[in-house]
Order: sequence, then structure tokens, then C-alpha cells
Amino acid sequence: MKNNGQKPRTAGNMSWGLLFVLCGAIFLEGIDVSMMGVALPSIRAELGMSTGSLQWVVSAYVLGYGGFMLLGGRAADLFGRRRMFLTWLTVFLVFSGLGGLSTEGWMLIVARFVTGISAAFMTPAGLSIITTSFAEGPARNKALLVYAGTAVAGFSLGLVVGGILSEFSWRWVFYGPVLLAFLILLAALRLIPVSGRPESSRQGFDLAGALSVTAAMLLLVYGVVEASNLGWNWTIGVLACSAVLLGIFVMIERRSASPLVRLGIFASSSLVRANLGAMLFAGSFFGFQFVTVLYLQELRGWSSLETGLALLAVGVDSVLAPTLTPKLVNRFGNIPVIFGGFCLAAAAYALFLPIGLDWTYAAMFPTMILTGIAFSLTYGPLTIAATDGISEEEQGLASGLLNTSFQFGAALGLAVVTAVNIAATGLDKSPQALLDGYRIAMIVPIAATILGISITALGLRRRASAQYVNH
Repeated sequence: MKNNGQKPRTAGNMSWGLLFVLCGAIFLEGIDVSMMGVALPSIRAELGMSTGSLQWVVSAYVLGYGGFMLLGGRAADLFGRRRMFLTWLTVFLVFSGLGGLSTEGWMLIVARFVTGISAAFMTPAGLSIITTSFAEGPARNKALLVYAGTAVAGFSLGLVVGGILSEFSWRWVFYGPVLLAFLILLAALRLIPVSGRPESSRQGFDLAGALSVTAAMLLLVYGVVEASNLGWNWTIGVLACSAVLLGIFVMIERRSASPLVRLGIFASSSLVRANLGAMLFAGSFFGFQFVTVLYLQELRGWSSLETGLALLAVGVDSVLAPTLTPKLVNRFGNIPVIFGGFCLAAAAYALFLPIGLDWTYAAMFPTMILTGIAFSLTYGPLTIAATDGISEEEQGLASGLLNTSFQFGAALGLAVVTAVNIAATGLDKSPQALLDGYRIAMIVPIAATILGISITALGLRRRASAQYVNH
């Protein structure tokens, strides 16, 4: 592995304060996203937003995040990870505050779009700081599993905190992250070491590649998010334009002396499987969460706080990821642990299929706790697999690819579940029709996890073949 003349830090001499700061940033991102989802009804009531415009409060963030992620990942490699992290954490802080000050719906949507862009640059920079600060092996694996557990803990806690803050004012859903971001920024200035100019920064910047892939990703995410509103003709047209731009991007990268994305990185089968797995896992979970929130709030009449508390059991990942998962990874390896996580996720979602009009929380709890365990077995090891064996100068790129897969998977899962739910329910809004629609929509997360099981099984087969050859 290339290192620009610097040895990776080991667990014995590195500052765990650095990991604490970066975990704080991913916790900030997780809590910001989940609090927003809980606060939407309050936002609509005060700003008078329609259902279509309200969707864009969420979609604008996903569009900015997913559209600029690859560019953000490569920018960390080219211009310095610390610089990118601090710069875009500051942008995140400023525009989160502006979102809380919004008096019109369009102002809030613009603020969320820029906040998403800032996360697209900040997140891969933070992740690549971890992967280049810890030596590859047990030390890095433990750090990544702690990082992944913190991300899920932020998301889970945000569901509850968002419900509480929304009781006072939805604006505190924005002001809270501002305070947290400011504290993280102060700690980051002190604890993230200043590094020399990256060797890769001496190369030229692939502007044509950056423009083409960013436009392609923006159109791709837009087409997926807005599929139910655009109609088939427009959706196909948008996705076709995205495919053309991706084709142009590939042509540019093949000829570029300093490509934004070195296409040879996809020769790593572990990276490809990890990204496909991340896409399917994120799509299955966000699809499941969407169905669950609709079922509990629209059909059962639960409050946003009660719904957040019901989903809190998923946060068991924050305990298991840094404690149990490292032991399992050390004992069995990444791929078997990921395979087990997908199997548990499939079982969890299947257990939710028989939901009824009067289900108790005790009946739902097995699904919630199994989903949390599945997260602990899948999210962190996927992060390890996606960055394992990648040279230091491309760690930002690998991190950007992984986060792009998570974001695109989440958007795709939500879009497909929404379309299936709408098609199944039709114009009938009776309780039984709504329930039937939720049950049919739950088939989507189950199908996604089964695909994930199949892809991971290929990795198990390759691993078994390699062991057989070695013996």
C-alpha cells in the first residue's frame, strides 16, 4: 500500500480522540437525517407546504448527497482530507442554521440541498481519514466498526430526539445539529493532525469527468426519487440522460491522464460486492422504515415520539457493533458475518409481513431487535470490505463509492416501496386496504435482502475456493 512516505498509525500510538471526532461527525449526519423525517408534519403545518413540496425537504438532501458523493470522495484524495472535512463541516453548520431560520418552503429546500452537498464532501473525507490513520487489520476493523455503530446510534437516537424537539418547535431540529457541529468543529481543529500536501494533488484535476459524473448522479437520484411523480415517460427520459452521461464519463476516464475515478478500482471483486451489498441493505432498511412509520402513524394513530421509541430497538447496533461484531469478524472474517446479517434482515422483514390492525408492540419487537442485530453484522463489515486492500491515495474514492451506494440504495428502496404501496392501495383508503398495501410493499425489502444473500454467497464461494487452493 502506498503511503506517501508516512507509516499508518497503529492502535498503540494513534490518538483515539481523532476517532472520537470523526464518529461525532457521522453521528451528526445520522441524527440530522432521522430528526428531519420525524419533524416533517410540523414543518408542513407552519410553512404551509404541499405534500409534493414537503417531499423535497427530504429529496433535496438525498439529491445533493448522492449527486456529489463521488466528487466529494475524490476531492478528499486530491485536496487534502483534513481541509475537505473542516471546510464542509463548516458549510454543514451554516446551512443547517439557515434551514432553521427559513420562512418559506423553497428556502428550506435550498438549505437542505446544500446541506446534502456538504455531507457528500465531509463524510468520505472523514471515513478516509480513519482508513489512512489506522493500520490495515484488526485496529482499522475495530475503528470502522465503532464508526459504523456510531452512525446507526445517531440515526436511532434522532428518531426520539426529533420527536421531542418537534413538540417545542421544528426549528430546533436544525438548531440542535448547529450546536453539535460547532463543538465537533472545535475538537476537529485540535485533534485532526495537519498533513502534508497529498502527492495526488500534483496531478491535474479531471474537470470534464467531475462535471459529467456529477450531472449523471444528480439525474439518476432525481429520476429515482421523483419516479412516482414524473410518470413513466419522463422517468425513462431522465434515467436515459443519466446513462448517456455515465457513458461519456467512462470514455473520459479511459483517456484522462489523471482520472477522477480510476476504472481499474472496480477490478476489486470485494469492493464491487460490498457496494452492491450496501445498496441492497440500505434500500431494504429504508423501505422497511417507510412502511413501518406509515403503518404506525397513519393506520394506528401513533405519535411521532411513540413511533421513534418503537424504532429505538434498532439502535442495539450501537452496542453490538463495537463489542460483538469485531470478535465475529476476527473469528470468521467479513464475508460470513455480512452473510449472517443479510439472513437476519430477511427473517426480520418476513416476520413483519403478518402485521394486523391491532398488533401489539410485543408482536413487532422481534422484527425491531433482529433488524438492529442485522445492522451490527452488516453495516460495519461492508465498510471494511469496501476499503480493504485499496491504496491510500484512493481511500477517499473508495469511501465515496460506498456512501454513494448507501444513498442511492436508500433512494431506490424508498421509490420502489412507495410505488408498490400506491399501486396496491389505489384509491381505497379504508384501513384494510392500507394494511394490504403495507403488506405487499414489505415484499420489496424482503426481495432486496434475498438478493443481498445471493451476492454475499458468491463471496463465500470465492473464499472457500481460495482456501481450498491454499491448502
